[in-house]
Amino acid sequence: MGFIRSTLFLAFMWLSIPFATALFLLLYPVPYQYRSQIIAVWSKICLSVLTFFCGLKYEISGLENIPDKPCIIFCKHQSTWETMVLQLYFIPEVWILKRELLWVPFFGWTLATMKSIAIDRSSGKKALKQIAVQGTKRLEEGNWVVIFPEGTRTLPGAKPDYKIGGAMLASQSGFDVLPIAHNAGEFWPKGQYVKKAGTIKMVIGSVIKTENLKTKQINQRAEEWIEATVNDLYENDYK
Repeated sequence: MGFIRSTLFLAFMWLSIPFATALFLLLYPVPYQYRSQIIAVWSKICLSVLTFFCGLKYEISGLENIPDKPCIIFCKHQSTWETMVLQLYFIPEVWILKRELLWVPFFGWTLATMKSIAIDRSSGKKALKQIAVQGTKRLEEGNWVVIFPEGTRTLPGAKPDYKIGGAMLASQSGFDVLPIAHNAGEFWPKGQYVKKAGTIKMVIGSVIKTENLKTKQINQRAEEWIEATVNDLYENDYK
């Protein structure tokens, strides 16, 4: 039954992407603030369909920690789920992502319209400079900048490997960091077709003030809070 439910959800999501992409491309001349709101509507619909077919719900705590002005979001990356739910609460937002994603038909074309910061992860210092320059510009334009500091989806319990790109952006731009933890990987992990019914829990932490902090200090504080919170979520739900 779980296989059938997951198939129905994925069929809806992938069949809707070409239509959503066509709409986003047609609306490209519209200011990004308003286009982001439409993207959020699509994400909300997908999450509702996910609940309907797969019984996968979510709870979010810490909404009161969201600051009044955009900052850099450090989010744990275990699933596709968080890429949708973040769009509901941070408008407009842009992502730091690997450039290969832009080559995915329809989905990548949509990302290209979202002011994404698409980097070549093999380019080393060039990629870090791109993150710092383009990320600062996006922030100054009033966008939330989302980075998944490990660079890719990870399985629950995997050893964390936080890259310095996001922390360097925070250090050089002067913008603060908002850490976010969740346990989506327990229900919709990387590489698993069947989605498990249950309730994903996401926790939004307190803002990390980056003034007078070095890049390594920013990264360390974000990693410590995110990983400790993820561990707490796992222990409370699966002990």
